[in-house]
Amino acid sequence: MCRHLGYLGPRTSVGGVLTGGDHSLRVQSYAPNDMRGGGTINADGFGVAWWQDGSVRSYRNPMPIWTDAAVDDVLPQLDSTSVIAAVRSATVGMPVERSACAPFTDGRWAFSHNGVVRGWPHSLTDLWSEVPPVDALTLPAPTDAAAVWTVLRQLLVTLEPAVALATLVRRIEARAPGSRLNFLLGDGENLYATAVHHALSVRSSGDAVTIASEPTDDSSDWTPIDDRSLVVATASEFTVSRLDEEEHT
Repeated sequence: MCRHLGYLGPRTSVGGVLTGGDHSLRVQSYAPNDMRGGGTINADGFGVAWWQDGSVRSYRNPMPIWTDAAVDDVLPQLDSTSVIAAVRSATVGMPVERSACAPFTDGRWAFSHNGVVRGWPHSLTDLWSEVPPVDALTLPAPTDAAAVWTVLRQLLVTLEPAVALATLVRRIEARAPGSRLNFLLGDGENLYATAVHHALSVRSSGDAVTIASEPTDDSSDWTPIDDRSLVVATASEFTVSRLDEEEHT
């Protein structure tokens, strides 16, 4: 079911975000604690996005994160005040290739989906009526996560990020009940995340916020997020609201 993580705070090593903690994202790739029945390991690639000079940059690899020397040799030489990273467990039938690895990026945005859309692609067919043909024809990868990202990009044109995510959850659930929809979205200055039928935790230290599928260590300062919640975070604080409330704002 994948694992992802978002960081906002003082400038830090991009590679360190992937490997920091006894239960780092790299460890979660081969020893996750809470997959909710969606696979056993996250060995189908990984990716990381960071912001530099106001632009989002990314690195993705379809191989397991523990096989890539760049994680220890190159990515630690980069630093940023905002990072989003993910390790992937591909849903059966979906390709294992670089283009299918999160985070997906566009403009100032980076996006990751931890979960699965039930009945994809048929369950999302009618949502494509709102997607410009050129976006549909340039789908990043033939996966549910890439399709969700394409729909979300269109919603972000007219809606605030929190409302766009809540709207997306509502529309997918109406068409694909039982879907696991943990979304993570960032623009370099804010993080937005949903918890829908999957685990999510937040750590805030006053000048930094980390949102993660699983805590990266056993510290007591992680806050578990209730199901069907929306998290909005800056480096200094985070708020949690019910998705059902946000959908109607």
